Amino acid sequence: MLRAAVWGGAATLLMLPWVAMRFTAEVDWSGADFMVFGALLAIACTGWELLVRLRGGLAWHAGVALAIGTAFLLVWSTLAVGLVGSEQHPANRLVAGVLLVAVAAAALARCRPAGMARAMLATAAAQVLLAPIAALAGAGHRAWGPCLFFAALWLLAGWLFQRAARADGDAARRRSPLA
Repeated sequence: MLRAAVWGGAATLLMLPWVAMRFTAEVDWSGADFMVFGALLAIACTGWELLVRLRGGLAWHAGVALAIGTAFLLVWSTLAVGLVGSEQHPANRLVAGVLLVAVAAAALARCRPAGMARAMLATAAAQVLLAPIAALAGAGHRAWGPCLFFAALWLLAGWLFQRAARADGDAARRRSPLA
C-alpha cells in the first residue's frame, strides 16, 4: 500500500505541471523539463524502494524518506531556480559536493542506521560549508538561508536514523539470551 502511494504520488507530481500548463501561461515546461523531473522522481522512488527493504521500522522508513526527499528537493530547486542566485550561478555546482558526501558517507555506513545518522551529520556539515564557499565565489550572503534549511532537513533525517539505530539495539538486546 505504501509502495503504491509513493509511486502514485510521484506520478501525481509529474502530472501537476502538465495540468497547470492547461490553465496558465506562467507554467511553461518543455519536454526536457518533464524528462528531467520524471528521471529525478524515478531515481528517488527507486532509492526509497531499495533502502526501505533493508530494514523495517517507522524511524528507518521516515529517515530514508526524508533523506531522499531532501536530496530530491535540493537537486530540483538547484536546477529550477538555483540555490545560490539564479540556476546559472557557478556556486550552484557545489551542490554536487553535498550530494557526493551524502552518497559516499551512506556507502561507508553500509546503510546501517547508526552509520546513516553519522552520514547525515556529515552531509549537514557539508551543506553548511557550502554557504561561506559560495560567498567567497561571489554569491554574497544569499546562500545562508537555503543552506541552513537543507542542513536542518539532513539533521532531522540523521535524528530519525539514530532512533532507528536505538530501536535495532533494543530489539537485539531483547533477542539476546544474555540480556
